[in-house]
Amino acid sequence: MQWFLLWIGAPFTPMDSRLFKALSFSLAGLTLAVGAMAQAPLRIAAAADLEPVLPPILVQFEKATGIHAEATYQASAVLTTQIQNGAPFDLFLSADTGYPKRLIDAGLADAAGTADSSSPIVYARGTLVLWTRRDSHLTPSLDLLRGQELKRLAVANPDRAPYGRAAVAALTSLKLYDSLKPKLVTAENIAQTAQFVDSGNADAGLISLTSALTPRLSASGAYFVIPRDLYPPIDQGVVIVSKTSQRAQAHKFLHYLLSAPIQQQLAKSGLTPVH
Repeated sequence: MQWFLLWIGAPFTPMDSRLFKALSFSLAGLTLAVGAMAQAPLRIAAAADLEPVLPPILVQFEKATGIHAEATYQASAVLTTQIQNGAPFDLFLSADTGYPKRLIDAGLADAAGTADSSSPIVYARGTLVLWTRRDSHLTPSLDLLRGQELKRLAVANPDRAPYGRAAVAALTSLKLYDSLKPKLVTAENIAQTAQFVDSGNADAGLISLTSALTPRLSASGAYFVIPRDLYPPIDQGVVIVSKTSQRAQAHKFLHYLLSAPIQQQLAKSGLTPVH
């Protein structure tokens, strides 16, 4: 402004100086605000079974796209409630399709850009396993569930966690739920279920294959894959939160998640690819 006033021959007064400083501060603040918006991370609400799986994928995604993404891991029901209450997430990766479908039906999320935007995008399928510590001297199997050696069995809360519902469905299919119900140790989510059995608070646990394949659990225990016909498929769905200000970035992440290399990576981590 100073050079402009001098250029037209007008004197540069103290008032002009104050105005110039005020405009300078305003422009600086605007620049910082725009920079902060440009650097805001992509915020992902992720089911607890993804905690061993997603972190390296987010690192690779940032290297490939320059988009920094951060994930919060909780039971799918808890994340659904948080989104319903206005939590500032951009994407929701659930351990089922039911919870994200609720958000779609409520107008809080969508699967825009797909042929059926009224349904979540299925990005993987989960696997339920029975896991025991090696030092427990218990062999994970259906016979262990039927026998008397098992005193405490860890499961995720079936009212909050899809893997918990799958565990109850499997026990019900085996006609063991009523007899095992007094022995159940209920965790908030599937990650906590694995912690319960790993720490010795339970003799065995019905956990996700993603948890069983982590370096810690692979080294300290063994697992048995629960036959898939004993429980409904654990189809895991993803949606974009409607209020996101980063829709383009969210679509880039979806495309990346469904790409062949990342689907192969999910398979190595215990999730069955669907694309």
